[in-house]
Amino acid sequence: MNELPRLMPTQVSQETFGGVTYHIDGELVPVLSVDVSQKEVYFEHHILLWKHPSVKIGLRAMRGALKRMMAGMQVFVTEASGQGIIAFSRDGAGHIVPLHLRKGEEIHVREHQFLAATSDIEYTFERVRGVSNMLFGQSGFFIDKFRGAAGEGVLWLHGYGNVFEKVLAPGESIDIEPGGWLYKDAGVQMETRVDRLSSGLFGANVNFIVNRFTGPGRVGIQSMYLHMPTAE
Repeated sequence: MNELPRLMPTQVSQETFGGVTYHIDGELVPVLSVDVSQKEVYFEHHILLWKHPSVKIGLRAMRGALKRMMAGMQVFVTEASGQGIIAFSRDGAGHIVPLHLRKGEEIHVREHQFLAATSDIEYTFERVRGVSNMLFGQSGFFIDKFRGAAGEGVLWLHGYGNVFEKVLAPGESIDIEPGGWLYKDAGVQMETRVDRLSSGLFGANVNFIVNRFTGPGRVGIQSMYLHMPTAE
């Protein structure tokens, strides 16, 4: 119950899962390299670093395109296929984390932190209302949902700073700064907790806000927490 979150590996060499072999290397700004010869990979726009000339680039339509457009979310992602390797990096210091999903498994991810995924991974989203109200004066934010729909696959995320993982036992909880969580298993419950702190000086009151996660399941924590602007 009192185990600390563990640091996720920062380097991966010759890992094979879900039909692809991939590598993660680098320190301040890591690079993900994926062999797409056997399986297509789709990825966020503007993260391509280099590729073999035989790797072809195209567009992949997102499920629920009209709903995504109305919400201000991206409607297309970029897809790589063909014989060879493609490499990705995000323009910022951080940590690339691979998550292996079996068929039927689902993971929920903080918006704007998806990097890439194999073609068997289904990508949808959900608006979470009320949480951003207290942070930005807005009506909510989005959680990206990834599920092993057609089969097993790999999801790669970019966390800021370093990424740690806490595995929660049934009923076990952890409080995380709202910008500090990166991902959670679908079965992990999340709620926002607000405490009003009073200094007693000039009647000053301050809101202390955390997201409480309750297991069972995994929660990813990024050490350089970031509050991204919402689509609103």
